[in-house]
Amino acid sequence: MSVRQALGRGLQLGRALLLRFTAKPGPIYGWGRAERPGPASCWGRGERPGPAAGPGAESRRLGLPNRFQFFRQSVAGLAARLQRQFVLRAGGGAGPCGRAVFLAFGLGLGLIEEKQAEGRRAASACQEIQAIFTQKNKLLPGPLDSKRWQGFRLEEYLIGRSIGKGCSAAVYEATVPMVPQNLEGAESSGLLTGRGPDIIPQGETEEWTAQPSAFPLAIKMMWNISAGSSSEAILNTMSQELVPASRVALSGEYGAVTYWKSKGGAKQLAPHPNIIRVFRAFTSSVPLLPGALVDYPDVLPPRLHPDGLGHGRTLFLVMKNYPCTLRQYLRMATPSPRLATMMTLQLLEGVDHLVQQGIAHRDLKSDNILVELDADGCPWLVITDFGCCLADERIGLQLPFTSWYVDRGGNGCLMAPEVSTACPGPWTVIDYSKADAWAVGAIAYEIFGLSNPFYSQGRAHLESRSYQEAQLPALPESVPLDARHLVRSLLQREASKRPSARVAANVLHLSLWGEHILALKNLKLDKMVGWLLQQSAATLLADRLTEKSCVETKMKMLFLANLECEALCQAALLLQSWRAAP
Repeated sequence: MSVRQALGRGLQLGRALLLRFTAKPGPIYGWGRAERPGPASCWGRGERPGPAAGPGAESRRLGLPNRFQFFRQSVAGLAARLQRQFVLRAGGGAGPCGRAVFLAFGLGLGLIEEKQAEGRRAASACQEIQAIFTQKNKLLPGPLDSKRWQGFRLEEYLIGRSIGKGCSAAVYEATVPMVPQNLEGAESSGLLTGRGPDIIPQGETEEWTAQPSAFPLAIKMMWNISAGSSSEAILNTMSQELVPASRVALSGEYGAVTYWKSKGGAKQLAPHPNIIRVFRAFTSSVPLLPGALVDYPDVLPPRLHPDGLGHGRTLFLVMKNYPCTLRQYLRMATPSPRLATMMTLQLLEGVDHLVQQGIAHRDLKSDNILVELDADGCPWLVITDFGCCLADERIGLQLPFTSWYVDRGGNGCLMAPEVSTACPGPWTVIDYSKADAWAVGAIAYEIFGLSNPFYSQGRAHLESRSYQEAQLPALPESVPLDARHLVRSLLQREASKRPSARVAANVLHLSLWGEHILALKNLKLDKMVGWLLQQSAATLLADRLTEKSCVETKMKMLFLANLECEALCQAALLLQSWRAAP
């Protein structure tokens, strides 16, 4: 935009304001006052008598409300007045200083309007790109989405070895016998048949394997000590576990869904590729599964173990079987700095989705993150275990902390400072909007090859209640500079200084794929939009050329599906400030 154009637009913008504040003394006209005589008697209402096209004609043509029509008329009036004043002063009515003030005023208004127009164009482009990739990112049907398979009874599954045990549940691998290839795999494994769920003998356990499993599903059996034995009571008590459940997951519980929803159950989380999906959820009698008498005898019902404290019925969740947890993966593999950056980015994408849905996980740790590998060996991360989550429709992410009996979540080591230092009181509220992002910053140390400073022992051990940012250990020099800055920024003690998960994810997206944009000294929105359009075209082409998109293409598609102009600009400014710092 040339200086001449900016000046002309600025003069137009300022005209009505100058008319209002430089009018000669006399009757006051305007809203609620005496009408001004003459053809301008309708000024301020979006009308003008006579057939001639007035300043509000274009606004009326565009269908703008009256308040916007008034603004546009005011702008036009001020521009005309400024032009007349400038001509008079330029002819000798004022000195150079007065002429310079008029020029600067007009030029400033013109540049402001152009900046606003540029922002509107960028926001519109981001919305269009977002709409396209939101459709592209729809998840494929799950393995139990077929109408031929019900899967709401434990007897319908073949159960294999134990693959995990936590503080509230045990997880077993499983498969569906109706699929021929699964039957063949089960028979070759020495499947034992009998009453109840079919069980294979528990063999030697392995840390993890990248090979496809004969058991594509995992069944999570909750331990029921206090929920009673009715389906309604179990679903109500364990409602947090149902947050990532699919739409049809509970449809086999015959009336329990209606009861659960009527009691104001937890929110239902929309699908996301970086968050676990529960395909089926049902209640059933507790069976004696492999290793139960050794691993968790105390939570079994008395009919299975004389000293057991558990009820005879509990909740079962059916999910996809992932090869390993993030902790197991990092024991066996050392990702490159770029790959580690993409892994951190995946966690931020998952956390951002939770925040947008008004949900806080509150128990993020490497044991609660699952990993699978694509054809190239790149890890894809999935957040799981929602037993401690905050997913209340009434309060969202603002938890009233009235007493110490209020549950603040699990995993005290990775509890954000604003949560761990909170003191209960009648007006105390804990804001969880950035708590999970803080936990991602701590987990990033593990992903980049160091010990988690909030787990370590001795001098290296930090506590979220009392640590200072200066005590955070430095990440290796091999880690990209932008990622190092971001991790420290995520671990800021004050939540107000901490970037949101969306802004943090955008920082890594720009760092990974927008280097030439960030290199520009004068980054304009139009240039950013041009780069986004290039990324959109390249990502769509890459997605069509391959049958199964690689991790990098998936991440770009997620970025474009969550595109927000304001959050992207914040990320770009944050990156440029870090790079400009000495």
